[in-house]
Amino acid sequence: MSAAPGTVYLVGAGCGEADLITVRGLRLLERCDVVVYDDLIAPDLPDAAPTGAERVYMGKREGRHSASQEDICALLIQRARSGKAVVRLKGGDPFVFGRGGEEAIALQAAGVPFEVVPGVTSAIAIPALAGVPVTHRGLSRSVHIVTAHTADAPDGLPPDLDRLAQLSGTLVFLMGLSRLEDIAARLLSAGKRVDTPAAVLSGGNAPHPATVRGTLEDIAEKTRAANIRSPAVIVVGDVAALELAST
Repeated sequence: MSAAPGTVYLVGAGCGEADLITVRGLRLLERCDVVVYDDLIAPDLPDAAPTGAERVYMGKREGRHSASQEDICALLIQRARSGKAVVRLKGGDPFVFGRGGEEAIALQAAGVPFEVVPGVTSAIAIPALAGVPVTHRGLSRSVHIVTAHTADAPDGLPPDLDRLAQLSGTLVFLMGLSRLEDIAARLLSAGKRVDTPAAVLSGGNAPHPATVRGTLEDIAEKTRAANIRSPAVIVVGDVAALELAST
């Protein structure tokens, strides 16, 4: 399979080792002219691009942005219009809080051909690597992925969080470590039990892997004591008490 000139491929790299990328994503990477890559991918994954391919780092992390989203979109459009096959390599899945939707909209508006190659989102992968299934028959029949960076909310949390708290499934919060105390307080005030299991999980390609388990009552205190650093995934619900270690 060849990467078509003038096309942008929004490729999810998954979470963890380089071989967790999909076969299709890897094949496109091996045949591209340009790879534009993010933080939180396996460090050696861009090396899979051809020796002569252009490599452009444009990661975006809380408190540290190498480029604006507008600049990233402009680069993708410019390289594609110059006849290059471009792989936009994103950690996790491009369309799960990865701004892949914004990039796809910009490419579509510019008339640039693009293809989405899904990856495994950190909302599922990081809990799985820590032995937490986000769904489990009898414990959780649904999973809800929530951002803790809502721009128009005073505390950064979605205004409908109180309604989400009434659901019996699993809540997974991304980009929420700095707001963990607010998350717990909002869920408790909305009626969640104080003994509801909760976990804070940092893994995959995070620089400081760690796992903290507790309840909504004590998870913020335990996480502070463990000095957990971003990025981390927060899981709330009965499944957060599970620890299904690989053998």
